[in-house]
This record gives sequence, C-alpha cells and structure tokens, in this order.
Amino acid sequence: MASHRKSNPGYDMRQIKEHIVETPLGEEMSKSFLEYAYSVIYARALPDARDGLKPVQRRIIYQMGQMGLTPDKPYMKSARAVGEVMGKLHPHGDSSIYEAMVRLAQPFAMRLPLVDGHGNFGSLDDGPAASRYTEARLASAALGMNADIDEDTVDFTPNYDNKLKEPTVLPSAIPNLLVNGSSGIAVGMATNMITHNLGEVVAAAKHLMTHPQASLDELMTYLPGPDLPGGGVIVGREGIRQAYESGRGAFVTRSVTHTENVTARKKAIVVTELPFMVGPERVLERISEGVKNHRIEGISGAIDLTDRHNGTRLVIELKSGFDPAKVLAQLFKYTPLEDSFTINNVALVDGRPHTMGLKELLEVWIKHRRQVVHRRSKYRKQRAQERLHLVEGLLLAMIDIDEVIQVIRTSEDADTAKTRLMAVFDLDEVQAKYILELRLRRLTKMSRIELEGERDELKEQLEALELILSSAAELDKVVVDEMDQAVQAWGSPRRTVILDAEPSGDLEPVALQGGSDPKLTQGERTSDLGLATVSAKAASTADPVAMQVKDEPCTLLLSASGLIARSGEGALDLWRARSAADGRADDDQIVSIFVTHTLADYALVTSAGRLVTAPVADLPQVPMTTSLSLAGGVRADELIGGTHSTSPVEGERTVAAIDLSDQRPLGLGTRQGVVKRWNRVSPSTMDSWSIIDLKEGDSLLFAAPAADDDRMVLISSDSCLLTYEAAKVRPQGRTSAGMTGIRLAEGRKVAAFAVVPAGQVSWTYREGENGLTSQSGAVVLTVAGSGEALPGTENGAAKVTPLQMYPVKGRGTGGVRSQRFLKGQDQLILACVGPWPLRASTASGRPVDLPDVDMRRDASGQDLAAPIAYVA
Repeated sequence: MASHRKSNPGYDMRQIKEHIVETPLGEEMSKSFLEYAYSVIYARALPDARDGLKPVQRRIIYQMGQMGLTPDKPYMKSARAVGEVMGKLHPHGDSSIYEAMVRLAQPFAMRLPLVDGHGNFGSLDDGPAASRYTEARLASAALGMNADIDEDTVDFTPNYDNKLKEPTVLPSAIPNLLVNGSSGIAVGMATNMITHNLGEVVAAAKHLMTHPQASLDELMTYLPGPDLPGGGVIVGREGIRQAYESGRGAFVTRSVTHTENVTARKKAIVVTELPFMVGPERVLERISEGVKNHRIEGISGAIDLTDRHNGTRLVIELKSGFDPAKVLAQLFKYTPLEDSFTINNVALVDGRPHTMGLKELLEVWIKHRRQVVHRRSKYRKQRAQERLHLVEGLLLAMIDIDEVIQVIRTSEDADTAKTRLMAVFDLDEVQAKYILELRLRRLTKMSRIELEGERDELKEQLEALELILSSAAELDKVVVDEMDQAVQAWGSPRRTVILDAEPSGDLEPVALQGGSDPKLTQGERTSDLGLATVSAKAASTADPVAMQVKDEPCTLLLSASGLIARSGEGALDLWRARSAADGRADDDQIVSIFVTHTLADYALVTSAGRLVTAPVADLPQVPMTTSLSLAGGVRADELIGGTHSTSPVEGERTVAAIDLSDQRPLGLGTRQGVVKRWNRVSPSTMDSWSIIDLKEGDSLLFAAPAADDDRMVLISSDSCLLTYEAAKVRPQGRTSAGMTGIRLAEGRKVAAFAVVPAGQVSWTYREGENGLTSQSGAVVLTVAGSGEALPGTENGAAKVTPLQMYPVKGRGTGGVRSQRFLKGQDQLILACVGPWPLRASTASGRPVDLPDVDMRRDASGQDLAAPIAYVA
C-alpha cells in the first residue's frame, strides 16, 4: 500500500473512506450465505420437477438441439458442444459441462440416455476420455425433451450477458425425472432419485389423469418400483412404498447370478447383472478383501469377463465341495453384489425445493404437459389465423387479378400501391403488403386451387385447436396420445425384477398391471435369476465351516467303459488283492486308479490330446466292496466339454485319469505310432490345455506316468509288439508333437499303448501248498480276428503272454510278432498290456473268461466264448 501511495501522487485516503459501507458481520454473512445457498439450490444442484434437469443439463440438451446435433446428423466433437454451451449459456468451467454431458450419455447411469456418445464415455470403474477425444450428438429420447420448443411452449429468459435467450424449462414429452432419476448435493439438502421404466411411469400418469383421487396402492399396480439401467433384482418393496409415500426411503438391490460348470466339474457363480452404479472392479476388490480376511470362504478365484458384446460377466470360481448357494449368501452379505439405495425425492417446484412422493411427482409432470400442449395449441391457433388471413386476402385479389396488376402498375410507388389495393379490394395492410410481395408464378390456375385447399385445411385445423383450448377433456386426450407415442418411440421392457418378501422369508415376483412390454414378464425374468433369490435369512446365517467338505484320503477310479468315481482310501489295496475268482459287477474294469484326497484336483486326458483338470470332491463316491462297481459314477466324457482355452473336438473321449501331484513325466502313445513324454510343465491360469500336437487323423490311445526305467509298450494291428525303456523318449513340452514310437506297415495302426512300471516287467510263477500257484507281473493280451467283421460281433482268438517274453528293441523299429494269425484272421481286434490278472467283459458287463497264461510269444491263441468290449 505504501509503494502504491508513492507511485500515485493523486492517492487520497478520503476518497476511499467515502465508498466504505459499514455492515454488521452477522448480517453480511447471513445475506451472503443465503445468496450462495439459493444459487447452488436453484442454479446448480437440484433438478426442476417438470423436466427433471439441472440447469447445466438443460442448457446442454437445448444448445445441442440448436446446433442441429440430432440423431440423424453426424457426431460432433464433444469439446465443440461444450464450448457452445459455455460461451452462450453456462458461464462456468468446461469440465463441469463435460461431466454433465458424459452422465447424460452413460447407459449404466441413465435409464433413457439423452446424449448419444461416440468414444470412451467411461464405465462404472473408469472415467471418460477428454472431450477432445470423444464425439456426441443428441439421442433420440432428447427429441422428446426439446419437442415443439420453438412454438412458445415454455418461457425463455435472458442468458448471463443478456444477448441470447434460454428456456427456463424444456417441454419434456417424457417424464424424465422419474425415468432417469437425479442426484445432487446442495446447501443443507440433497437429492437422490432412482430410475424407472418409461412405460410404467406413463401408465401410472394416465391412470392418475383419469382418477385424480387415486391412492398410492393403485398407482403402484402400474408402477411397482424402480427399473435400473443394469437390471438386477430388488428385494422387498416396503422401502419403495415408503419413498413413494413420503419422498424418502431405501430398498435393497441384488445381482443376477447363476451357476455354471466353467471347467470340467468346476463350478462357478456367474454374475450377469450388478446393482445400480456398482462396477465389476469394486466387486472383485471386495471379494479379494473378504477372502484375505477369511470372511468369505469357498472361493478359489474371480475374474471379470465383461465386454461390450457379452455385457456384464463376473466368474467367481468355487473351491471343490462348497455349496454355491451358501457361498452366494456370503457374497451378498460382505460384497456389493447386494447393495442398498436411499431415495430422497427433492426437486424444484416453482423455484422452491420440495420433497415429493410418487403422486406429487406425477402431478407436477402432468400439469407441465397440459401447459405445454395448451400453449402450443394457442400458438398454433394464432399462426393458423394469421396464415388464413393472408390466404383469404390473396383469394380475394385473385378474383380479378388483372385489376390487381393494373392498380399496381399505375401506382407511383409501393406505398401508393398498398393504399390503393386496400381501398379497391377491401384489404387490410397485412394482406395488401403480402399481395405486393407475391411472385408471379403464384398467379396460375393451379395456385388458386392450392390456396382454396389450404384455406379449408386451415379452417379445420382452427376448429380442432379451438376445441382443445376450450375443452379440458380434449386437451387431456392430446396429452395422453403424446404419452403413448413417447412410449412407442422410446419405451423398452422392464430390466429389473422386483421380488416381494413373504412372511415365510420366501421371495415372490411382483405382478404387473401394465406399462411394461408384454414380451418380457416378471415371471420369465425370474426364471432366469438362478441363485439371486437367496433369502436374507440365509445370507445372514451362512456358516463357512458347514460349507466345506472334509479333506481326507480317497481313491479315484476310471473304468474302461468311461465311468469315473471316488472311493475310500483302501480301494487300491482291495483292487490289487482281488483274484480272478472274485465276484465282479458291470463296468468294473479299471484303467486308471490312484490315491488322492478329496480337496485335490485330478486331470482327464482325452483322445484329442487335451488335459482337463477337475476337483476330486465333485465326483460321486462309491462304496468299497470286492466288486468295486462304478455303477454310481458319472460319465467322464461329460466332464471334458467346458474349458477356457480350447474347444472340445468332435468324437473326443476320455482315455485316462492322472494324479496332478505326480511329477513323473507323462507317457503318451497315439494311434499312428507316435510316443511322447510330457515334462508336466503346464500353464498356471488354465484349466484345460493341449499336451501333444497331434497330426491330422491321429488320436491319443492312453497316458500314464513314465519314469526313465519304466517300459513303453506298443502293439500294432498286424500283431507287432515293440517295447523299450522310457528313457529312450526324452521329456518334451506340451506343444511338441512327440517322436516315432514304432514303425508301422502301410495301412496299419497301433492297437494298444501302455506304460509298465519297472517292478512289474518280470514274470514270477510259484507253486504253493495244496497245488495253488502264484503268478505276478505284466502280461500282454491280444485278440485276433477278421477286419471285415462288424465291430463287437466277432469273438476272436485270445492269447495271454507275459511281457517278459518279448525282447527289448530300439525305438522306432518294427518290433516282434505277438500272435500268429490263423485262416480268416488278418488283424488284432483288441490288445491290452497290464498287470496280471486282466479282466474282460462284454458290452452288457457280463464277464468274459480269458485263457491261461501262454509262455509262447507267437502262439495262435484260444477262441473266446463272447466278444470282449472292455478289458483292463
């Protein structure tokens, strides 16, 4: 201040004192705060109850309409539209305008978007791109908001610099406040309004127009509750009714979920619809926190597969042995999969904030639409009268057009011609001026016919407008017709299912009187909800301990007929100890058996070279008996269909089951004589993957762990057997194609492949007391027959020989003959290598007796009593 005095010699402190007004601090603070509060309430935070828009939203929609950004026009840069609004109507920052425009374009925030955005307008978890990167135009519903705005339907007020005019409210042919809701925080008050279905709001409004004294219960038969943009489920209507009655209330929303087998026998809860304004990332974050804090049990992982083509899809994978309904109850309790929304219906009515119930909101909009239609009809009547006046004057002049031309030609100037026309033809000034400005092409005979038709049409229009202006019933008829047109143009089926809570705790869908699209009823939507109807009681009493199965040892068994199950821990010893004389049941020929535990995973290997993992706990348990019947098992081929990585192959079947905890290389053999040892290096995020690159037409025969000192055995269809140590096949990765295992003659295939543990290769034969013998070791079963016979119809000749009788050869050679063919025999119709004793049965499960062990390597075998279907 001192430096200012020195630099300005004319500075006089007395002049400053003359402009000082002393005001008490309390009075000034009160006045300033009230002005600020009024500005925030009226001009920023609260919507108008008539069009449901805040000032910035109203200015955006109006200005974009003035710019011609209609749905049939190309998109325009958002920054340009924001600049127009800011420069002409809204003297605030561009960021606030763009944020309002973005919300108007977001389909997850608006039940009926008013702006059509092109580009990244954000998501529930991420913000939008900058305005310079996006484009926008009005959505089709915005045409209803601006409808007939140029026909004196609403009042206009000067803009901030008094150079332009802006509407104080939009005509709003749709009940925007109820349909799209609103939210805002003012000074000392806030609004938080939920979205509804356009058809249902209109149905309730129409009923209120014909029944002004309608009760809230009557209105709720047409408008049962909110309709959220993202769908979901509303549980209970008590809070909704309270909000519709008083303007304040709360309700609970839930996600729409169902269970799927996302992988082989691995269940998951799939979320397809989320509560209002809840994003997938927020859900996944809360699930992760719940799992870490041990609040949520039974979840092995969760992934967001949401995209613009498939919509919302959250896959929450469950641990083996957990009940999906009980896990979902925990998720509802501890995550935003169940959320609450608090309704606070505060809006401006005549410039003052009011908290309104459903009936009051509908009455305000109905009154506004009546005023709009009345003002529009009055405006159209005035314009029609003006036009009729001109048309009638022109028709008078055209009765003697030659005299009209003569009067004009003989006049000195336009004013004289106008005066003379008025005198000669009894016209007023407006009509005379219009005739003077008439073009000569309008003087044709056809033009006169058109004018007469226009006159008659204008008279009919005036009669209709006069009827509307003079009759409240006709006015309401027009209002109702335009409501129906709005529903026809912009209505859509209800997305949110409303469930009423019964006294018993059950949830029942709400029946609708009308308004929603009949193509999608509440019952049809409820049938797709799956686990979404878990009761609140279940959500609060879910016991994590009760959901988990007990982790205990068990035995997994896969039969030759394709059945898979689990049994007790001693099943493996029972299977090893049983003799050929033991009783047998159907489908008990076991091709894979190993000890595991109930909370572990196992893997199925398929003929297409795929490996599919699945939880042991999901397998049915069969009792331990001497027969080890798997009649209560499930089809293994049904477990290999679902996968995240590869698609099932036509005709694909299960060839083996393996223990994932076994780290030995996995030996593989194919129909075309290829062998491989997979090194067990597998992807950690997949439940299914390929473990061998098969050639076209080839298929996998069998898979089993193969240590270096184990034996690999291949038997060709022309009875050549080749065996060598597994160490001759180096371990490879899952994408390799393997190497040649046996040299095949032209037209021949591999009939059997096996991996024999080193301890089972040697054959032992002991004679015991009372003439009983003891035999152990691996044996080779071959069955010779004719290739021309239908499969399963020829018994064939079988031979069982110890594997020890076959010499070890080099990999990729032809091997040695395993059975001599007799007349009529040209191939092996079946072959198998395994520990003694082998078991065989027919397709119906009836046991087939095999011949005794023959120490001759190339014998011709013995005829069987029945055709063998399964052997192991």
